[in-house]
Amino acid sequence: MKRKNNSFMDHLERYFSNYLPMSKGLSQATIDSYKATFRLLMEFLYKEKGLSSDSIDFDVLDEKLITAFLNWLESERKCSIATRNQRLSAIAAFSIYAQNRDFGAAVSFRSSVLKVPKKKAPRQGRSSFTREEVKILFEIPDARSEIGIRDKTLLCFMYASGTRAQEVCDLTVGDIQFYPDRAGINIHGKGQKIRRIGIPSDASNMLKKYIEHRKIQNDAGRHVFSSQTHEQMTVSCIEEIYAKYIDKAKNSHPDKFRDNYTPHSMRHTTATHMIEAGVPLIVVKNFLGHVSLQTTQIYTEITQDTMDKHLKSWNEKWFLRDEQRDASTENKGGIPDFLR
Repeated sequence: MKRKNNSFMDHLERYFSNYLPMSKGLSQATIDSYKATFRLLMEFLYKEKGLSSDSIDFDVLDEKLITAFLNWLESERKCSIATRNQRLSAIAAFSIYAQNRDFGAAVSFRSSVLKVPKKKAPRQGRSSFTREEVKILFEIPDARSEIGIRDKTLLCFMYASGTRAQEVCDLTVGDIQFYPDRAGINIHGKGQKIRRIGIPSDASNMLKKYIEHRKIQNDAGRHVFSSQTHEQMTVSCIEEIYAKYIDKAKNSHPDKFRDNYTPHSMRHTTATHMIEAGVPLIVVKNFLGHVSLQTTQIYTEITQDTMDKHLKSWNEKWFLRDEQRDASTENKGGIPDFLR
């Protein structure tokens, strides 16, 4: 069915079909995230306002409606404040594009978007595994089964490499070069950027054995990690793997695993442990593929266990014991007893 002339929809179509993939060069995952925002917006307009997609125009999208949409995401879709703000950012990015190409039609839309503030969320601690939790997690997969071998290798690789879930899904045999004491890996990160990292011998040997076990070492295009139904694993599959083993870990160790962990928690863990080990921040930044050093600095919030250990050492080394303090101040300067 041919769509009637509609400035908003025409610009939106060109935005997704040409501008984002060709001019901006964004990854398909990022484009899909932007598309999801506008699918939700159209769902909201149809369900709550009775507007079909063909009847949406720039003038419809005023400050009040955009705010109502964001509130709907929170109340009806149970989205977090962070997700709400991401949806607003996606709308704002399109408003800039539209205004630059059709100022007369889109200027009011851009103005409305600028009036909608991002919602401030309560700051939450970054969830990461302790060293003991990491060890427990690695021991749970059953290495006697195909799934267990895969899952153990995946968990260990993600800790050794600090990779995002999508980067793990995209990893192919051709991205890896094995050396006697390490492996060099090309990671396909955000914005189609490739970074080169190294992982130590224990992790690289495990990865090499897994690739050889699958008999794909001579097929550079094969994905390293596959699901039971697809040659390339998906992010949702990795999320299910983490959920399964974290649930088992909680059942066997109820005194641990108290945070709400996700696959990204392993990336947080890698960064935190690297910094606690004394690895320079700029090295961690390049290893993780961060654009800005400011992004990496969020991991300088060390774990409570590490903080307690350092404080204990500091207290024992620099604070005098009560009896030492009493002896050093006795009768000096004629200090009255009640001030001692």
